[in-house]
Amino acid sequence: MGSVDFDVVIIGGGVVGLACAVHASTRARSVLLLERNARFGEETSTRNSGVIHAGLYYPTGSLKARACVAGRELLYARCERHGVEHRRCGKLLVATQDSERARLQELQTLGLANGAGELVMLEAAELARLEPNVRAEAALLSPQTGIVDAHGLMDSYRADARDAGAELLPRTEVTGIVREGAQFRVETRASDGATHTIACARVVNAAGLASDRIARMAGVDTAAAGLSLHYCKGDYFALSPSLGALCSHLVYPVPAQAGLGIHVTLDLGGQLSAGPDVEYVDEIDYAIDPDKVGDFARAVARYLPQVRAEHLTPNYAGIRPKLQGPGQGFRDFVIEDAAPHGVPGLINLIGIESPGLTASEALALEVAALLD
Repeated sequence: MGSVDFDVVIIGGGVVGLACAVHASTRARSVLLLERNARFGEETSTRNSGVIHAGLYYPTGSLKARACVAGRELLYARCERHGVEHRRCGKLLVATQDSERARLQELQTLGLANGAGELVMLEAAELARLEPNVRAEAALLSPQTGIVDAHGLMDSYRADARDAGAELLPRTEVTGIVREGAQFRVETRASDGATHTIACARVVNAAGLASDRIARMAGVDTAAAGLSLHYCKGDYFALSPSLGALCSHLVYPVPAQAGLGIHVTLDLGGQLSAGPDVEYVDEIDYAIDPDKVGDFARAVARYLPQVRAEHLTPNYAGIRPKLQGPGQGFRDFVIEDAAPHGVPGLINLIGIESPGLTASEALALEVAALLD
């Protein structure tokens, strides 16, 4: 058996892949991370609301719930340690009609069971004192929810990974994965067309939108294993600065099936955005449909009645790698060694959507445990 070039090759340089590079390399392993884009985190990691989730929405005991709660605390600590800009601004989940109160109470019970921190039920008058522009019959306040500079967070992971000896290689696409005995050959093509073959003992598939394709490339029958992804697109619209500081908290409606509903978030500069909506698509396309502006305005005006269509302009779009298709129920994150699928030594991370940003370091610790 020949020698390996690296102990671990990580495929995918989003926030979770970078976190995996930190925790794999700090365990005395040689690590190479491959990212197909010129910049790290260009896809799912930065095309989202930038929210630090508390852990309200996910079934108790699920990996999403556990990793969100653990990851939230790890993320806040990392931000403090590395000087990553963030704000624990809090979130309001609003019931715009009386029939939605029961759902708020369900989410309060679920969030408390998950460890989401303090969750306070507010009546309309209390909500009006806290956020005078928000209209709702009741609201659930989550003080532990916040926002983060996703680029700054990824920079902190990159710095830690490099300090631990990891090599991070952008502009490099994986074109083949072959298992030979106890090793893998990972075939790559750089942006200049140069090809290379890398020998390694383990492969971590953190390729996000391409994670099911990478798993198939390595020999996993993703259709038979129930690991095929569905692309779920969400557009975002910016709110006009002419509206002023409409709210100081994030404001969410009662969640819809495939998403959390069109919510209003603020970034660290104070810019308000509305989104995302939910649209399953067949291809990756980040173009924003400006004709959705009326639907967005109506959705937001349910709880922020000042907002009209003329206050909204297209901002950006993101695509979530979901394991559940249209109309299907909850699917958890998948993090597993692919030995049951005939490819031992391949660790797949598939379906890492929200709350993946919040959970990134906790998920990396799950991967590190599998590597150990």
